Order: sequence, then C-alpha cells, then structure tokens
Amino acid sequence: QVQLVESGGGLVQAGGSLTLSCAASGGTFSSYAMGWFRQAPGKEREFVAAISWSGGNTPYADSVKGRFTISRDNTKKTVYLQMNSLKAEDTAVYYCARGRGLYAARGTGTYDLWGQGTQVTVSS
Repeated sequence: QVQLVESGGGLVQAGGSLTLSCAASGGTFSSYAMGWFRQAPGKEREFVAAISWSGGNTPYADSVKGRFTISRDNTKKTVYLQMNSLKAEDTAVYYCARGRGLYAARGTGTYDLWGQGTQVTVSS
C-alpha cells in the first residue's frame, strides 16, 4: 500500500524559511505528478504548488509565487517544498498529494492519495 509521509513542519518567525519533505513508500513514484496543499483553521484546503512527473512543469499559487519552490527526487521518492520569506498567513497544515496522472494540476480532485499533513506555524 502506497503511503505519503510529510515532515519538516514547525514554528518559525516571519521572514524565516522551512523545507517540507514528503516521502512515498511503495508504488511507482516517478509516474505521477505531486502537489502541496494547505489548510488553515476554518478555511478550505487550497492549492500551493505542484510538479509534473519529470519536474518540468511547476505551477504555483499566486500567494506563494517567488517565495516557495517545489522540487522532487524520483530516486528517493520524495517531493520537497522550500518555503522562504514566510508570512503569518502561511500558517496552516500542509499536505502533500499524489496526482492521478503525469501532469501537474491545481484542483484537489485531481489527486488521489494524501499524506497526513504537517503543521507550519509562522509567528509575526
């Protein structure tokens, strides 16, 4: 059974940086796009970033563009989210997800496997 496990969350001051990791166990990691989403208290889960199977396409939400970078290492079955210049409004539980196909997408319905989430808290 394929599982996704996120790590790297924590408490950071505004302006700081964190790198999230999502490791996949089992399955064929390189055949799928991967995505990062986040959910703040009282809000819906929202798209953050995605990466195609080859890493050649990486769409971002406007709110994180220029500050966050998504990457993947198919040999390690791991996807990363480098987060710089963090703001209080970035505070949320961050989830990684496996896409239903090869290509990066923004909608939650285009992902079929989700991790348990990791908390990111940015203090202002």
